Amino acid sequence: MWLKNKTGMQKIDLTGIKNIVFDLGGVIITLNHNEAARRFREAGVEDVEKWLNPYRQTGLFLALEEGKLSREEFGDALRKELGKPIPDEAIDAGWMGFLKEVPVNKLQLLEDLRNRGYRLYLLSNTNPVVMKWGFSPDFSPDGKPIDAYFDKLYLSYQMKCVKPDPAIFRKMIADSGMIPSETLFLDDGPANIQVGEQFGFKTYQPVNGEDFCPLFY
Repeated sequence: MWLKNKTGMQKIDLTGIKNIVFDLGGVIITLNHNEAARRFREAGVEDVEKWLNPYRQTGLFLALEEGKLSREEFGDALRKELGKPIPDEAIDAGWMGFLKEVPVNKLQLLEDLRNRGYRLYLLSNTNPVVMKWGFSPDFSPDGKPIDAYFDKLYLSYQMKCVKPDPAIFRKMIADSGMIPSETLFLDDGPANIQVGEQFGFKTYQPVNGEDFCPLFY
């Protein structure tokens, strides 16, 4: 793992790197955990903090991201759990509260890295609510959906497992054919980084909202 020192890291060494795997929330997208929690509480989920986590959800919220529940099943299960008639629109708004911004310079970085010959992948713990937006023209100012920026997306709810479970890494490696020693993995979750390193990835752990783009030049 490349660690930043007190003066800050000057550049990521891409020697021997052919593939770059990005996390979505906290890496490409700047997250706002507090806004998501506020929206869910406003909708009637008073104890939402017991389910929400910056890196991996729990309970019903985890089941949605694991693909064990569909969007509709999640809404029904949450209403049953709470005994409240919470509208689907309010639940969707809660999930979307996580999304603070998609910095344009990071999208430009992704395009530049592909032009430089790197294969780009996304490995994300996410759900169909967020990705309905992600796959739409609303994802970027240029009207491009998220999959226009990557060679392939590996999404937890489609793969039926979540980081840091080693299974999701094994599935991605087997499907893509990537060699871990030739792959850089960026994720803001310490446990995810640890598992990535166990597989042999070179890693970089940005903090939520960090502008790491200059490190690639």
